[in-house]
Amino acid sequence: MGAALHAAAALPVLEVEGLSVALHSHGGNRPILTDIHFSLAANAVLGIIGESESGKTVLSKALLNALRAPLQIVGGQVRYRGTDVLRCSPAEMRQLRGSEIAYIGANPGSALDPTLPVGLQIQEKLLAVSPGMDRHTARRRVIEVLDAVRIPSAAKRFGEYPFQFSGGMMQRAMIVDALVSNPHLLIADNITQSLDVTVAAQILHLLKELQQDFQTAIVFVSSLLGTVRDMADQVIVLDKGCIVERSSVAQLVAQPQHAYTRMLLARVPRIWGVQAPSHMPPRMPPRMPPQTPPQAALDMPLLEVRSLVKNYAVRNHSALFATQKVQAVRDISLTVRKGESVGIIGESGCGKSTLSRLLSSLEPADSGAVYFEGRALDALRGRARLQMRRRFQLLLQDPYNAIAPHATIGQTISEPLRIHSALRGQALRQRVEAQMAEVGLPPELFDSLPVGLSAGQRQRVNIARALVLEPELLILDETLSALDQVEQAKLLDLFQSLQARRGITYVYISHDLAMVRRVCSRIAVMYLGRIVELADNATLFNRSSHPYTRALLSAAPTIEAKPYRTETYLLEGEPPDPIQIPPGCSFRTRCPFAMARCAEVDPALRPVQGAGLVACHLDAARMPGVEHLPGSEPRSALQADTPPMG
Repeated sequence: MGAALHAAAALPVLEVEGLSVALHSHGGNRPILTDIHFSLAANAVLGIIGESESGKTVLSKALLNALRAPLQIVGGQVRYRGTDVLRCSPAEMRQLRGSEIAYIGANPGSALDPTLPVGLQIQEKLLAVSPGMDRHTARRRVIEVLDAVRIPSAAKRFGEYPFQFSGGMMQRAMIVDALVSNPHLLIADNITQSLDVTVAAQILHLLKELQQDFQTAIVFVSSLLGTVRDMADQVIVLDKGCIVERSSVAQLVAQPQHAYTRMLLARVPRIWGVQAPSHMPPRMPPRMPPQTPPQAALDMPLLEVRSLVKNYAVRNHSALFATQKVQAVRDISLTVRKGESVGIIGESGCGKSTLSRLLSSLEPADSGAVYFEGRALDALRGRARLQMRRRFQLLLQDPYNAIAPHATIGQTISEPLRIHSALRGQALRQRVEAQMAEVGLPPELFDSLPVGLSAGQRQRVNIARALVLEPELLILDETLSALDQVEQAKLLDLFQSLQARRGITYVYISHDLAMVRRVCSRIAVMYLGRIVELADNATLFNRSSHPYTRALLSAAPTIEAKPYRTETYLLEGEPPDPIQIPPGCSFRTRCPFAMARCAEVDPALRPVQGAGLVACHLDAARMPGVEHLPGSEPRSALQADTPPMG
């Protein structure tokens, strides 16, 4: 018996040999995965990278024997501890899944039943895979693991529902769901793709700790090479369903062998090794008339935000018929000039999406105002408001739910023209097809339904619908976050070419720092409903003054050296409750450098030697954890006694 156990322990946790998967259709079988080979040792992490449609998610599901028609496994073996899972019965697979093999997907929001408490659902899963465990022990075990993943007040959160969890907390809950039964193998499929950088960094740091604690082998699937670099020991590269390269992560980054791998590396967005966009907008966009406009017109803000405040009333469960106030946006002021690209960054829950709805006049502010070319949007009525609406458009994140499934592509894109113009018939079709061509959609899609379109194609439909009215301002709220880096790069090229041809002004609301670095001339950093730093691109990325900004930059997934050390600036936990914001600086509860004054005085935005604005009492030049990279030499920063702005 002892010899048998020793032999079993010496086996790789996972061995894949000759795995091939095809998509079955009436026209025949189309290969999706071809002749996949690899093995995974106990307590090791294997990274799998590739573009969209390279076969990563299909491979993840095949390792679990969880593929469904029309996908079919047409050859090969997937051996878990010597047992070929592809030949296991459904009952045998139910025994393995959850108890010995765990899976975490990319969309934590849809992974749990919204009508049941999170902790209860994880407890029921644990009882299902451990039938000898009593409910009290299972509850205690779930709370222990919730606490291990640093979910605050784990016992209280046990009884809360999925809608009460933030995106980062939901992903942690999925890690708990996966690890609560101490599995030997974990398959993590793109689990940080939709998370902001600080939460993603926390998740990766946590996963590495738990992997050591639980001695779990991990297959880590991602389209982000920077993320894989932080997580994996070895990596394989997938292209069109085939493994084209395998090596250590360090060797892959330093000396890629395959042309496809070199192409992937070339497309990894650089944050510090790039030229920052100019902070000045184009002086005269191409579509403007040839005569030079007055200087006052060039300097006039296209969009101006003055002291915006937005609160939401929510029920107070501790008192009958009482409500509480969620402070979503707190006294924000900002200007955007014509032809400029301005970025707004921050963690999930900081108020970015609320601000986008206020900027686009989809919701009224409680106080303050939004001005478009000097006219207050909330003062417009009737036809004047309708005419103004065609001049700016809001593009949202989800490329699937933003398009009606029953409408053709042509109907979707032409809808704004039917509302705002007199175009009909062939003239309308020609205008829509011209717009489709501009965003890279073939004209034959005009009469097609969106079923079967990729995420990138769907987002191009959304973009065409927004551009068909020739707006002057586009507000992009996480518009590209659901797309891989290659598709993102194509759409960013499109946005920049449109800006050059049409003089469009952009407001990018995003947690993708590499994208913001590439396209935005000025950037505002939001934390808990406020702007805590505002600076031009080069200043913000190379010489930022706020510790929160540095925390965001230190957490960015990249293959470059970073000016700010992750171990110094990595944030722990969640931001404070926006209902009960602590006195003083709202960031002090997570700031690694907080001092006594931070708990007493809420810092106002102050100028930093002509290089921007920052809301912080600290002297940035004295903060540790800075690598002196070229162009990142620390400057003399805000002094505590600098008078606030008038």
